[in-house]
Amino acid sequence: MLTLADICEVYNKHQNDYNNTQVEEFTIGNKKFNFNSQTSILGIINLSTESWYKPTICYTPEQAICRGKVLTLQGADVIDIGTESTGKTTARVDRLEQISQLLPILKTFSQEGILTSVETYYPEVARECLKAGANVINFLGTENSEEMYQAVADFDAAIIICYVEGKHARDVGEFDFDSGRDMIDVLYDYFAKEIEIATKIGVRKIFIDPAVGVGYANFYYQYKNISNRMRYQIDTLLNGFRLRKLGFPVFNQIPTALEIFGEEFRSSQVFTAVFAALGKNDMVRTHEVAKVKSLFETMSWL
Repeated sequence: MLTLADICEVYNKHQNDYNNTQVEEFTIGNKKFNFNSQTSILGIINLSTESWYKPTICYTPEQAICRGKVLTLQGADVIDIGTESTGKTTARVDRLEQISQLLPILKTFSQEGILTSVETYYPEVARECLKAGANVINFLGTENSEEMYQAVADFDAAIIICYVEGKHARDVGEFDFDSGRDMIDVLYDYFAKEIEIATKIGVRKIFIDPAVGVGYANFYYQYKNISNRMRYQIDTLLNGFRLRKLGFPVFNQIPTALEIFGEEFRSSQVFTAVFAALGKNDMVRTHEVAKVKSLFETMSWL
């Protein structure tokens, strides 16, 4: 059972990092982000009808545009758009189809002044989306990373660099919970290397993402692993501040515990968002923008 003593232990062990670390603040589109004083929110639009979080699926461009406007009014700073579910058995969406689905929506959002992020592991898709007005690339892979970084640098855009144990989010096996490794140290070393490569290419606006929501084979819908998975995800959120030593804002997906919350799964992201806030994560990705925004505002008043 997670207790207050566990949270205090994290703080006591790393309080210098918690109290004194600052990260780079930058402008995306026409908006300045103050990461050192305010947590930002990435709202979600799913264009894949196979996405398991049904409330965020948009079946037409018109629905996607409407949802993006609603999320912005609810408090989303950036709207994240994905064409492909990361589930292993779901259909792949090729480069041309991704571009075809994304461009009309991106162009409309750009005209409306709504900031957008695009989930993709294809550099060609990223480049076309940036041309159409996308502001952030949510890079769900490791393959062709330098080509991806070059596309982002060419447009002075921002990138979310994810930790993925495979070529991309669809190419992962089982996550090792039993090695005894401190995953924050593993993540730190990985991101330090990628930041060095990206900045040499010319990328200046970087988010680092431990990617606790990647669909490793033993992460989801297997009850025997739920306690390991949830503990890892919550530990990563609570220790997010330790990655801020790399100098760039930390980004995290707010996990959803469907196996625990059942029909009330839409409340689970409010629960896990508490740990994201306590761990000083700088931007979070959530399906439940209004709920999480209210939580962050409440915590800021206390």
